[in-house]
Amino acid sequence: MLKNQINTENIPKHLAIIMDGNGRWAKQKGFLRTLGHESGSKSVKKIIQECLDLGIEHLTLYAFSTENWNRPKLEVDTLMRVLINSLKKELKTMQEGNIKMNAIGNLEKLPKKAQMQLYDVIDKTKDNTKMTLTLALSYGSREELVNVVKIISDKVKNNIISIDSIDDSIINEHLYTHNLPDVDLLIRTSGEHRISNFLLWQIAYAELYFTDVLWPDFKEQDLHEAIISYQKRERRFGKTSEQIK
Repeated sequence: MLKNQINTENIPKHLAIIMDGNGRWAKQKGFLRTLGHESGSKSVKKIIQECLDLGIEHLTLYAFSTENWNRPKLEVDTLMRVLINSLKKELKTMQEGNIKMNAIGNLEKLPKKAQMQLYDVIDKTKDNTKMTLTLALSYGSREELVNVVKIISDKVKNNIISIDSIDDSIINEHLYTHNLPDVDLLIRTSGEHRISNFLLWQIAYAELYFTDVLWPDFKEQDLHEAIISYQKRERRFGKTSEQIK
């Protein structure tokens, strides 16, 4: 088993996943794209549980981007319905697994029903401590960074902070992810080799892993392969190999 090859002392603290390929999976099978999203939600459940078992402390899933609002209404409505139903069904599992729900993005753009369900789960899991599950919803990294610039500029204008005090930590404090560590490993499924406006600041030193597997087909062993690949890499953070050793 691949899982036996994983070094439990070198598990990524923060794993982020671009869950891509639901539509293509459905098209290949002659189904409507909407069925692809339904099937993709099953992979989400499996991977969350496996991350929990592996001891990953932070899992961030790119569930819906700011650009996804431009998709056909039927598809957007399906994605929102899948989101609401999944939140309802998995609350008990999250409580039993000691998983804390978190969300990042322009959440006010979500339908009211989705907002209410999301905030309800966030509130009911806020004291859980084993893993933080973050859903990126109506999320775009450029929009996030523009908002950071606006907020910090306003604080400078009002003498709350000085220009000279602005550094990485100040920017981090104003990101959606201010309560999360930087990403260690970013996985993208479906064979695409793009970041697609996801966590641009937070993945500055992340290891990137791309797989041809479409998201509905992404299983535990695919996750294990990604983590094993991650563990074979030397993370230098700008230093030399000799300095790391």
